[in-house]
This record gives sequence, structure tokens and C-alpha cells, in this order.
Amino acid sequence: MHSFQWATGAAMLASSISASATQYATPEEAAKRCFPMATAFKEISAQLTPDQMRAVVTASGLPARSASWRLMQALDAEQVLGVVVFDGVVGKYELIDYAVGIAADGKVRHVEILNYRESHGYEVRLPAWRKQFVGKGADAKLRVGEDIANISGATLSTTNITDGVRRIVAVVATLKAHGKV
Repeated sequence: MHSFQWATGAAMLASSISASATQYATPEEAAKRCFPMATAFKEISAQLTPDQMRAVVTASGLPARSASWRLMQALDAEQVLGVVVFDGVVGKYELIDYAVGIAADGKVRHVEILNYRESHGYEVRLPAWRKQFVGKGADAKLRVGEDIANISGATLSTTNITDGVRRIVAVVATLKAHGKV
């Protein structure tokens, strides 16, 4: 009897652990969701110089985090529609992988959650919350409690994703200003 209870408990624990780690999209799927009208995507990696990293800090108020960034250009008949930038931030304890589609005009087109590993706060995946970023560019505050709503129980996830989007908007603006995207 005890071994049955132990096995049942172990199975329940294993299912609850795996239920909290969810992959919602691959990078390719996210790129297509960000730019459904694109006919092709071209993967590029962008390298920021030290001066460009300082420009990102100035523009976003956040550390540039990395000099190397993975992007996909969204193309339609060889015209660049925009870029999709891939990043990850820590929620409360675990990494959240996400993608941000930035249109050619520098405005956020779409935010997509790729992988969510936390046991709480999955509401950041809800379309209504992610839609708050659409149309915002380098001139937007992009701050939780100001122009982005907080989600009770997901405060760290909402704050860190919002900061990440603000950083990505600044990275893309900096890269664009230097002819790299």
C-alpha cells in the first residue's frame, strides 16, 4: 500500500513539475505570428559596439545585457517589414523566453511568449496583456504601472518582460541608427 501511495505521489509531483514548463512557440512560429504577411525570414545576429551598448542604456534606462542579439528580418519581396528579436528574462525563479516583433517604423508589432517555466504568472501569455505593447516605440515609457498593467501574482514576470521589451526597442533603434537592421 505504501509503495502505491509513493508512486501515485511521485507521478503527481512529476506531472505538476512538467505542467509548469510550457513551450508555446518555436522561434520560427513566433516570427510568423509577429509578421504573418512576411514571405520570408532571414536570421541575422547583431553585435553592439561598446558605444552602442551605452546608447541602449541611455535610451532604455536599463543595462544593454548583451552585445550579441539574435534577430530574424521579416521580408516581403525583399523589402524589410521589420525584425523579430529573441530574448529571455527571469520571471521569479525561471527563465521566460520571448520574442518581440518590431516593425520598420520602430514600433512594437507583437510580443510572443516562447517558453514559460514558472508555476505562477502564466497570464503574461494572455493576448490582452501582450497587446498593451503593440504600437509602442522608443518614445513610450514601457513601465509596469504606467502604460503597461501589472498582473497580480505575476509582478516579477510582468516587470521583467516589460523591461526586456523596453530594452529590445532601444536595441533595435540603436541598430537601425547604425544601419545594422
